[in-house]
Amino acid sequence: MADRWHVEVDRSLCVGSGQCLHHAPAHFRLDSARRSHPTDPDTDAAEPVLTAAETCPAEAISITLRGSGEPVFPPEE
Repeated sequence: MADRWHVEVDRSLCVGSGQCLHHAPAHFRLDSARRSHPTDPDTDAAEPVLTAAETCPAEAISITLRGSGEPVFPPEE
């Protein structure tokens, strides 16, 4: 069974750059205030979602393993 992720966007950090939409358009949307949110917070693990988190200029996207809460991104130091 594939991993499931829980994706969150800290809307207080989001600057509306649209990088998440560029890398994972099926997984993110911008609202009328140009703040990002996941289309479905609980999703199958997918490389485009990870890339969106890694390239977010505001570091507003976090990903955890659904169920355990173990960090996927940003990784624990």
